Amino acid sequence: MLAIKNNIMAVNAARHLGQTYDSLAKSVERLSSGLRINSAKDDAAGLAVRESMRADIGVLQQGARNALDGISMLQTMEGAMGTIDAALVRMKQLAEQAATGSYSSAQRTLMDNEFDEMALEIERIATATEFNAIKMLDNSATVTIHFGGADDYIDITGSKMTKSGLGIDAANIATAASAKSALAILDSAISSKDSARAKFGYKMNRLESTIEVLNIQAENLQAAESRVSDVDVATEMSTMTRNQVLANAGIAMLAQANLMPQMALTLLR
Repeated sequence: MLAIKNNIMAVNAARHLGQTYDSLAKSVERLSSGLRINSAKDDAAGLAVRESMRADIGVLQQGARNALDGISMLQTMEGAMGTIDAALVRMKQLAEQAATGSYSSAQRTLMDNEFDEMALEIERIATATEFNAIKMLDNSATVTIHFGGADDYIDITGSKMTKSGLGIDAANIATAASAKSALAILDSAISSKDSARAKFGYKMNRLESTIEVLNIQAENLQAAESRVSDVDVATEMSTMTRNQVLANAGIAMLAQANLMPQMALTLLR
């Protein structure tokens, strides 16, 4: 019907044009952000899944960093034990030297003085070595490295590398007899130190394996989160191109619809 008061064709064209512009705006938002889901109205269920995945990814990534910090702590302790190892070797060398009968008492006293200094240095290293105020060489406290759920952790037990912990606090090489006794004591101390150092070593290896697994899990979750949340650029570009054509057509048709009342006016002349 040809009418003047209500231009139904223009209203209809404007409504479709508005819908097309809304679709264009959504495509622009998605392509500019790189996300298919920018708000809950885009996909409420998908948004919930994405946020849950992001939380899990964050936990896994922080867990990997926790494990790296654990490795750094163990490297610090293991490095200090390398110095303790060198001191024990020197002490055993001095004990072997003092055990022979070709040295005088005065010479053994000099050896014993150095022997005592090495023992004091071992004590100092064991009590002074720390990581973030955590000491693991002068006690047997347990440090827990956490990297996931409530049951995802590795316990690391410290070692007592002090003079008393190694059993060398009473050792001396002032005489040939005491030097021979010191050799046996040092053998036991070196064995204890080797066990503790090896323990730190295999804990580091275990943490490295844990980091690798955590990184793989985080990568797989990121891929899953991407499939849920990220925009498919090719598909969205084709949708945007279609909407651009529809918008141009809508503008043209709205212009034509606005001319219709003028056709009615020609009948009134």
